[in-house]
Amino acid sequence: MMDINDLRGIQTLLVMIAFFGICWWAYSAHRKKPNEEASHLPFDDDEIDQRTREHEKTEKKR
Repeated sequence: MMDINDLRGIQTLLVMIAFFGICWWAYSAHRKKPNEEASHLPFDDDEIDQRTREHEKTEKKR
């Protein structure tokens, strides 16, 4: 018969399998391009912010 400790062991095993599966998926070769694109997002925000400021300046001049 199973007791609570057996259920905890099974739960730990399932969570560990899920964790390693997510790590494998995130670092696999087919995710390289999306990961590189995501790594540039903070820098893209700077460009968008600069364009917004320039747009606001031209709006104020009118």
